[in-house]
Amino acid sequence: MADDKTENAQTRHDGGEPRRQTRRGRVLRLAATAVILACAAIAAFVVWQFYVTAPWTRDGRVRVQVASIAPQVSGQIVELRVADNQTVKKGDVLYVIDPADFEIAIATAQAEMENREADLSVKRTQAARREALTTLSTSIEEKQQFAGTAKIAEAALASAKAQLSQAKINLGRTQVRATVNGRVTNLLLRVGDYATTGTVNIAVIDTDSFWIDGYFEETKMAHIHVGDPVSAELLGYDPLIRGTVESITLGISIANAAPSTQGLPSVDPVYTWVRLAQRVPVRIRIEAVPDGVALVAGMTATISVGEPGRHRSDWFQRMRRRLTGAPEMSPDVP
Repeated sequence: MADDKTENAQTRHDGGEPRRQTRRGRVLRLAATAVILACAAIAAFVVWQFYVTAPWTRDGRVRVQVASIAPQVSGQIVELRVADNQTVKKGDVLYVIDPADFEIAIATAQAEMENREADLSVKRTQAARREALTTLSTSIEEKQQFAGTAKIAEAALASAKAQLSQAKINLGRTQVRATVNGRVTNLLLRVGDYATTGTVNIAVIDTDSFWIDGYFEETKMAHIHVGDPVSAELLGYDPLIRGTVESITLGISIANAAPSTQGLPSVDPVYTWVRLAQRVPVRIRIEAVPDGVALVAGMTATISVGEPGRHRSDWFQRMRRRLTGAPEMSPDVP
């Protein structure tokens, strides 16, 4: 009988041990699952902060000013001194218009001016002679008439001088010059083409005017200020371009602001529940371009406001303050 009791007790002991091990394993699995979920939540929060509120964007474009060159006089092009994609300096001659007609205009204006000078000399002499006579020999009205004739001759001479000056200016304008330092682009002009006054026929990229436009989502604008340092990475280049935020635009186009036929605003209905953030242009002044990086207008860039990696540490600091309940610190406080 005693042996049977001992055997039953041993059986209960042996059966309880596996159950305790099973419960312990279940607890460990639940704890591991909880840790994984917590890590996933933290990772999701960090990713949200990185992609939604961080001051960076992949939507950046290199931009440049283009000088549209148009002649100030008309005529046939007799000499082309540049080639496509050639580098030029401000004041370099790009092409020459046939100067023959303008040289003739100068000669004509010169002859007219000499004629007006001779006529003025005669008129002044006549007026002086009449002025020297007494009122017994001539009337006051006649004196005034000859003095007025001399004044008219003076005005005619001034007009002739102005025409001569304009003719010389027009001759100088037959040499069309570059207005900026840069590079000729998309050159289609040829010798023999006719240049028309005011019609653009050559373009020069102003190489001193490069800048970058970054199109940031409106959720990130709170972290962008004028003067903030910027790093930009061009697609295809590893070195970073350094710059600063020069200005932020104060307006973008709104489709709903267009008036309807009755002058009322035409507002389109919104069906989607996802609201996309507007993108705001930010102008970035380029401070330094690494060696080997060629700026080309239209290239895409990834733009980060602040020192590289600094904004990431700022996100973690903000996240820590939110989790711990610490007060927000001023940006000037390290």
